Amino acid sequence: MQKYQSEVEAANALAQKYHELKKEIAKVIIGQEDVIEKLLIALFCKGHTLLVGVPGLAKTLLVSTIAEVLDLKFNRIQFTPDLMPSDIVGTEILEIDDDTNKKYFKFIKGPIFANIILADEINRTPPKTQAALLEAMQEKRVTIAGQVNQLEKPFFVLATQNPIEQEGTYPLPEAQLDRFMFNLFVDYPSIEEEIEIVKQTTINREVQLNSVLSVEEIIYFQDLVRKVDVPDNVIAYAVNLVNKTRINTPHASDEIKELITWGAGPRASQYLVLAAKALALLRGKYSPDIQEVQDVATSVLRHRIVASFTADAEGITTEDIVKKLMA
Repeated sequence: MQKYQSEVEAANALAQKYHELKKEIAKVIIGQEDVIEKLLIALFCKGHTLLVGVPGLAKTLLVSTIAEVLDLKFNRIQFTPDLMPSDIVGTEILEIDDDTNKKYFKFIKGPIFANIILADEINRTPPKTQAALLEAMQEKRVTIAGQVNQLEKPFFVLATQNPIEQEGTYPLPEAQLDRFMFNLFVDYPSIEEEIEIVKQTTINREVQLNSVLSVEEIIYFQDLVRKVDVPDNVIAYAVNLVNKTRINTPHASDEIKELITWGAGPRASQYLVLAAKALALLRGKYSPDIQEVQDVATSVLRHRIVASFTADAEGITTEDIVKKLMA
């Protein structure tokens, strides 16, 4: 890994690496610039992301492409109703030592032992299995038979959900949704983007992706994000924005109290500031301002706000509520 003379030099290098990453990813993924930007922000903030989108929008391809250009180990787990926790974290098997003929248990690592995990359709598996993944996300380790096994660094979980099909699903509780830094909506491509997608995917085409960042560089830049200074007024703005979602505090307006049943917790404030730090660095700035907080607010808050019956009846989404909070 290259040694940087100062943190300013490192910040400039990260901004340059970000442009290189986008260029490499664009060889495979057409459009989705905002989703790509937020995914990389979450990675540099050591956060996890929930991707919501209908099938066929290249979510799996996007994640595997990012893993390749970042030179990270990637595993995909297809969540199904019969998936067990051991299918994710691993299990112990009984073996016999050839020399001593003694029996012993050997731990076989599950697919969670990778750098980037794609939890495909996480809401299709029962809560017990969901909890196994979410515990690993929070603790960055798994415990089997009293033995603690640390997960590889960096560790980044991307979970997907289909917003259409609800039959046979187990929606994530609010407390578990809170573990995800971002909730991103993967939307349909524009007509121009879809034309380009069809052109590129209906011919014989081989794409050579170049690795842009190593594991050591990613860990270094993750630490760099934490060192970014944030003005007090930016922190105060982020905290006040979150406090406006809490209807039992004087910060919430009468309109918001009608639209929200439950607001965001302190983790939302932390992620707003962290994401603003990372976004500022990616934009070539050395410190975030209020604009960076506003640019990440919807992705941080939309899954931490529970809309009221009134909001649902009027067709007001949590995204609309966040816009009202920032207005």
